[in-house]
Amino acid sequence: MKYTQLGRTGLKVSRLVLGTMNFGPQTDEADSHAIMDSALDAGINFFDTANVYGWGENKGRTETIIGNWFAKGGERRDKVVLATKVYGNMAADGEAWPNHDKLSAVNIRRAVDASLKRLQTDHIDLYQFHHIDRSTPFEEIWQAVDVLVQQGKILYAGSSNFPGYKIAQANETAARRGSFGLVSEQCLYNLAERRAEMEVIPAAQDYGLGVIPWSPLHGGLLGGVIKKEAEGGRRASGRAADSLATPAIRSQIQAYEDLLEKHGLEPGEAALAWLLTRPGVTGPIVGPRTAEQLDSALRAVELELSEELLEGLDEIFPGPGPSPEAFAW
Repeated sequence: MKYTQLGRTGLKVSRLVLGTMNFGPQTDEADSHAIMDSALDAGINFFDTANVYGWGENKGRTETIIGNWFAKGGERRDKVVLATKVYGNMAADGEAWPNHDKLSAVNIRRAVDASLKRLQTDHIDLYQFHHIDRSTPFEEIWQAVDVLVQQGKILYAGSSNFPGYKIAQANETAARRGSFGLVSEQCLYNLAERRAEMEVIPAAQDYGLGVIPWSPLHGGLLGGVIKKEAEGGRRASGRAADSLATPAIRSQIQAYEDLLEKHGLEPGEAALAWLLTRPGVTGPIVGPRTAEQLDSALRAVELELSEELLEGLDEIFPGPGPSPEAFAW
C-alpha cells in the first residue's frame, strides 16, 4: 500500500479509503468484519463511515458494526484512521423532533457522543460535515468543533459535498478564530463526473484540504457494466442503469470499455487508478460488498496508466476545464 499526507496535516493515510456504507444494508456483520480485516492486512488504514449509514430504521448500524470490530482488539483501533460524518437526521423515522440533524452546536455535541458510543472508541480522527448547513453560521460550527478537539473527542474536521465557496468561507472563518479549519473534502468525483475540477478541487488545494472522491465508479457505470451485461453477469442498477438508458452515454461507456480492453485493463481498476493520478486527490473511497471487490480495488494502486491511455480517457470523458474559463472567457 502507498501512503500520503491528508491535506496539510501530518497525518499519513492510505491511497485507498475503505468505505463502509454497504456494511449492514448489503453486507452482514461477519462479512463486514472479514473485509475490514483484509483491508487492514493490505495496508489500508483509512476507514470512512457516517452516523446515518444503515439507513431507515437502522441508522447507526454501520458504526455499530465497526465498533464491534474494534472491540475484538488486536490493535484494530490504533491502526485505523477513523472518519465519520454528521448532518443527517438521527431521530427515529417519523419523528420530526428539532435539533437532531444538521450542524448546530447542539446537534454536533449530541451526534459525536452517539457516534463514539456506537464506534466503541474515545475519539474520532476525522469528523466530517456531511453537507452544508445553510442555517448555522461557521462561527458556531467552529466553536463546537474547537470544544470537541480540546476534549480529545475529535482530532480533525473535514467537509463533504461542499461547493468551493463554502470551503473558502469555512476556512476563512476558522482562520479568523485561530481554528485549524477543514483538512479534507469528500466529493463526488470520477471520470464520468468531473465538475469538481472547476472550483471544488482548486479550492481544496488552495486551502490545504485533501480530496477524497466518493463513488469513484459512478455507481458501477465505470466498472465494465456493458461487458458484464453481455456476459450474463450482474446487470446495471440505480445510477448506472439510468445513465445507460441514454444512447449518448451508453456509446461513451462502450468507447471507454473498448479503450481499456485494447490496453488489457479492467475498467473498474483503471477508473480508480485514474483518480490516483489527479492533482489534490488523497485517495478514492472504495465500498466493497465482497472480498473479491476489495482485491480488485487493491490492484488499482499498483497500476501505471500510460500517457496514451490518459489522453484517450480525456477524449472520452473531457473535463469541464478550470473556472472561470469553463463558463466564461
